[in-house]
Amino acid sequence: MKTILSLIALLILVGECATAADRPNVLLIAVDDLNDWVGCLGGHLQTRTPNIDQLAARSVLFSNAHCQGTMCNPSRISLLWGQRPSSTGFYDNHYHVSKEPEFLKAHVSLPAHFAASGYKTLTAGKVFHGGATLRKHFHVVGPRPGQWLKGRDKKTHDKPKGWHGTWDFGPQDYDESKFTDHVVATWVTEQLGNKHDKPFFFAFGFYRPHVPFFPPRRVYDSFRNVQLPRVDENDWNDIPDAARKVSMSNRKIPTHDWMRENGRWEQAVHAYLACVRWTDEQLGRVLDALDNGPHAENTIVVLFSDHGYHLGEKHRWSKFSLWERTTHVPLIISVPDGVKGRTGKPVELLSIYPTLIDLCGLPANPRLEGVSLRPLLEDPKADWEHVAISTLGQNNHAVRDERWRYIRYADGGKELYDHHTDPNEWNNLASESPTPSHAKVIARLKNYLPRNNAPQRGQ
Repeated sequence: MKTILSLIALLILVGECATAADRPNVLLIAVDDLNDWVGCLGGHLQTRTPNIDQLAARSVLFSNAHCQGTMCNPSRISLLWGQRPSSTGFYDNHYHVSKEPEFLKAHVSLPAHFAASGYKTLTAGKVFHGGATLRKHFHVVGPRPGQWLKGRDKKTHDKPKGWHGTWDFGPQDYDESKFTDHVVATWVTEQLGNKHDKPFFFAFGFYRPHVPFFPPRRVYDSFRNVQLPRVDENDWNDIPDAARKVSMSNRKIPTHDWMRENGRWEQAVHAYLACVRWTDEQLGRVLDALDNGPHAENTIVVLFSDHGYHLGEKHRWSKFSLWERTTHVPLIISVPDGVKGRTGKPVELLSIYPTLIDLCGLPANPRLEGVSLRPLLEDPKADWEHVAISTLGQNNHAVRDERWRYIRYADGGKELYDHHTDPNEWNNLASESPTPSHAKVIARLKNYLPRNNAPQRGQ
């Protein structure tokens, strides 16, 4: 922690700002692999997320928010260090930030920034993807994340050889208090009930609905006659070869054909919905503890997911794409005595870091590439000239504005979708010779593509 503190002291100039005692607390809540299947975003008619919806009702809901990397590691590094994958070079899950000491010396993480500014920093569950020494970023470390609890979670399906070990789904029958996210939520509620001698920055993460989709049986059995996502059988007829290669590159996850042919599609969707509901229940426990505790009136709450998730849409499972279902994420920000509302302006998770230090009156970090969302938090209808950019691998990017999604691959392949008329992204308007109006849209959005093209870390 001392090294990080000295680094940020060199990076930022301490200006005239409020004393530490006057600053608000921050509760930063990550949910792993949660797409827009939440009630307030309307992604699935059968989803039940009353606690997320209640939080959104007292906050600003960013209904057009997008991640910067479409898998855990690049997304979380981008958010926590405030730079795009095309600048950091972290493009996949296999190379962790702890392997890059020079990067860590030159950059300051979001929790370290708050620690250097006089905050007490706490964490539990999954915030970093992996490989981070948490004690370098947080003063207090609670329960660590667990993909499953050995000896408790039981597999429910056999799967082809070579699939990732986490790929399974189905109800579990052991004591609900022993589930990983229940353990994390319990520890978080205890901390929120305590008084602290400093304002706190508290980042914690729920693991579900990440695979394996293992909800408690009680929650699983509460869903009946599950509705499947809509799929166009000819969806891939107009996408470029690069899109096919990217979408088929991960051989450790199921194909949509396998899920259908083996009768697993409905079961997997059922289990995912139940995991979302289970996580929402744990969130409710945390929000109740905050509302009934000593920090209810002076805590900023931010809830986000690190990326979205396909459950058959566009013939895809998991993440690892540049389509809407993967990049689109829940993002909710509640500011004490702040504006409540909803905005469809395109925003990025990259903005969480600059937004929080702006709201808390902390010194700026000149290395951040995101922009503060404060204008939209004060007026959800404010003018907004920014777009959201997502990246998958070196030089593959998607640009999203209020209406359009433009995808550009490293080999020059491209896609364009009009979300006013085609929210499922079934009709690639850039598949052949685009119309003059579509060519104009492509030319405009192409200007937003990142200029940086950092090489892959670890190669």
